Amino acid sequence: MADVHDIKTRSFNMSMIKGKNTKPEIMVRKFLFQNGFRYRINYPKLPGKPDIVLPKYKTAIFINGCFWHGHKGCKYFVIPKTKTDWWLEKINGTIERDKEKITELETLGWEVLTIWECELKSGKRARTLENLLVFLSKI
Repeated sequence: MADVHDIKTRSFNMSMIKGKNTKPEIMVRKFLFQNGFRYRINYPKLPGKPDIVLPKYKTAIFINGCFWHGHKGCKYFVIPKTKTDWWLEKINGTIERDKEKITELETLGWEVLTIWECELKSGKRARTLENLLVFLSKI
């Protein structure tokens, strides 16, 4: 099946996808700050450069896009109908890398939390953010 966009349009669309400071990341950061938590973002000294690091709590938080990180069973993770093998290889590589980085962080004694993009949609957001506070209160 051919791509529905020409090469130039597809290239532009892909270039607009952000890797840092995404809406879900900013949402979680604002919530944490409003609740008195101070953090570092995209901390390069830790494996996987976690999106949010709370050094005081020795906690790393990853905010994952459902498509890019292959969120199994999620309606936002739909395998493209074009270049399917290429996409599967890319997404499976990301899943494996995520597992490795989480294991490395846990080996170093860090608590790791992954928040999925779909968990921050309006219907689930309040519960997800409340669970984040509960998670941090237990550390």
